[in-house]
Amino acid sequence: MDIKRDILWRVYLSFILMIALGAVVIGRAFFIQHIDGDFWKKKGDSLHLRYMPMDAERGTIYSEDGNMLSTSIPIFDVYVDFGADGLREKNGKRFKDNVDSLSIYLARLFKDKTSAAYKKEMQLAYKNKDRYYTLKKKISFVEYAQLREFPLVKQGRNKSGFIIDPRDKRINPYLLLANRTIGLSRENATKNVGIEQSYDSVLKGKTGQRLMRYIAGGYMPVEGAELEPENGKDIITTLDTYMQDVAENALMKMMVGNNSLHGTAIVMETATGKIKAIANLGKQTDGTYAEDLNYGIGKATEPGSIFKLATLLSLLEDKYVTNNSLVDCEGGMKQFYGLRIHDTHPNQVLTVKEAFAASSNVAFAKMADQYYHTQPSKFIEHLHHLRLDTITGIDITASSGKPLIKKPSNRSWANTTIPFMAHGYEELVTPLHMLMLYNAVANDGKMMKPYLVNAVREYGADIKTIHPQVLVEKICSAETLVQLKECLSAVVDSVHGTGHKILFDSAYAISGKTGTAVTALNNKGYNKGNKIYQASFIGYFPSSQPKYTMAVVIQNSKESKLVYGADVSGTVFKEISDRIYGRFLSSKKFITPSADTTQYNYYGMKNEWSSIFSTLKLPYKDSATGGYWRSTSIKNNTAVLNTPVYTTTASAIIPAVIGMGLKDAVYLMENKGLKVTATGRGRVLSQSLAAGTTFKKGQVITLFLN
Repeated sequence: MDIKRDILWRVYLSFILMIALGAVVIGRAFFIQHIDGDFWKKKGDSLHLRYMPMDAERGTIYSEDGNMLSTSIPIFDVYVDFGADGLREKNGKRFKDNVDSLSIYLARLFKDKTSAAYKKEMQLAYKNKDRYYTLKKKISFVEYAQLREFPLVKQGRNKSGFIIDPRDKRINPYLLLANRTIGLSRENATKNVGIEQSYDSVLKGKTGQRLMRYIAGGYMPVEGAELEPENGKDIITTLDTYMQDVAENALMKMMVGNNSLHGTAIVMETATGKIKAIANLGKQTDGTYAEDLNYGIGKATEPGSIFKLATLLSLLEDKYVTNNSLVDCEGGMKQFYGLRIHDTHPNQVLTVKEAFAASSNVAFAKMADQYYHTQPSKFIEHLHHLRLDTITGIDITASSGKPLIKKPSNRSWANTTIPFMAHGYEELVTPLHMLMLYNAVANDGKMMKPYLVNAVREYGADIKTIHPQVLVEKICSAETLVQLKECLSAVVDSVHGTGHKILFDSAYAISGKTGTAVTALNNKGYNKGNKIYQASFIGYFPSSQPKYTMAVVIQNSKESKLVYGADVSGTVFKEISDRIYGRFLSSKKFITPSADTTQYNYYGMKNEWSSIFSTLKLPYKDSATGGYWRSTSIKNNTAVLNTPVYTTTASAIIPAVIGMGLKDAVYLMENKGLKVTATGRGRVLSQSLAAGTTFKKGQVITLFLN
């Protein structure tokens, strides 16, 4: 009996405990649901909801003449929520009724897969109830506009499940044009360059926020829960697209034709310091040229003879010499403390002005050594006053552009330092440093700070304007300035001036200085076989009332046929200055000649010419035999078609395309097996590979358009 009672007691106790535990569970569930319910709902949402950043629309970078140099265009990512209520209602009738036609439209628009493939993928995603299915990424606005009118999509987000996620893509509409200076806006802002980097905080605007819900392995936006971003501001640069285009083309033509390694051309507005154009080209491993580094601002090198202007200024300012002082060049060769300095051409006794015009290394090394050997700090102080040892202050970052001017306290200072510095060695400066000096001479002694940005603009109104800034009010006395200008004019005007042959024959006067610096190939030293030449010309025009100052510095290669400053950089300078003068400075107006007295020559396909002449009712005669291509001459309202040179010969012969439009030229070249790159606009002005020569299939040819 006692055993039975003991067992029952234990059963009752267990039963009571189970009832108590159940009551606790029910009570706790009631408490969580009705009393702590709001807290746990918020907690659950916090695990599935997240605010994610929405990038602002990045500001546009404009040229001074109003053209877009870098801008953002909208691109769209397309997702589908196959769990959308409107899409699945009535057992998915809306989806099933539209999937066939939608698949056909998608295949036609994107042309990346068949309609059957699109249908199969969407049916599978529908079956799996994918909540954030990626249909297509990075579609253009034109494609997006068409997509909105497709079956199912046009019924709206709730019924179709289609989610459009817009974002921006950065482009440079002019491609190569000032590409390195403008820079590229990348996803990782630390890798930006140029203006895109320096003005990133202004351009990028203020980031917004979007509430995203985590569903089925991905986040999808919660409609209406957005904090709109604040768009970035626009940048108005000092660049002029015409000058920039001219500078790029002239530099490219010389570098391709002369097989140069890299080069830069910078155009500065004399009175203000505005950079109106800056072209930078470097040779790539495949033989083409691209803006791979800002050589004008970011690369300091030994300047060579263009540095003689700084030496001359020092000597004149200290009253050691005048332009009429005589200096014995000793036949163009002299030993300085065991090291030899020589001239390109033998010179005897010259005036200082003549020595500068003839670019005598011996003369300037002798004068600097004579007057500054025992007082080198005096010479260095002049260079410091000219800011040749100070960063330029231009408003973009150029990490490698720091100058190096030796001081007597440097460990590498030697007896030979002064004579070598005097003619452009044992110091490192950027082309922009030297341009600032030459511009100061052109600007009556006032050194201006170079700058690339005119204004910051928001919604069409300037909110910040950058004004010209004077760095040095007077680089030298008025007397010295007059003599400097005389010497710079003599380089071009004097029969014995190093720039006379290339630059003298102009409709306007040019003043400047040539430079040919010996540089080491791949840092292997200056031994014969390893040395290459850096060609420079820096000057201003028109000489009497300078409007623009320009620096052209080109690093040649061992294969370059032209090496001297005048032949290489002087030629580029002349082409750019001619175009700028004709467009902006010349008072003479171009008069179109009468069509009846002038012969015009064009190139194109035979059938196209026939169509044109028939439409114009212009009589013509086809004197060619066979082939599709014709050269056309028109005179006195009569046209004659001829067989162009090298267009119907063997397949391994390079055709002549000068005078053709780009479409025809590319068609003809690529049919031959050549790879074509082109620069400029209009008709073909020149081609990098000569017509009539042989080539290998896949070889690159560059076409220059005018």
